[in-house]
Amino acid sequence: MAPNPFNPATVIRLELAASARVDLMVLDLRGRLVRTLARGGLLQAGVHEVRWDGRDDRGGPVPSGTYLVRMVTARGTGAHKVQLVR
Repeated sequence: MAPNPFNPATVIRLELAASARVDLMVLDLRGRLVRTLARGGLLQAGVHEVRWDGRDDRGGPVPSGTYLVRMVTARGTGAHKVQLVR
């Protein structure tokens, strides 16, 4: 993720060894869904970049804080912390 901490946006970089359906979401530290960035989309093997603009699924700005970016594929799950500073 770059930059981290970020304001107003960050770029999430994904690297897939093989094509996969990907769910990519932003969660607060309590595990509540804040934003869905990808839902079951098929991505080819390689590097992909997804931008998060610090907004929730309704388009409203989220407050400063630490968030988890979670990726889920059939091969596994990963998460990384990002910090939004307004």
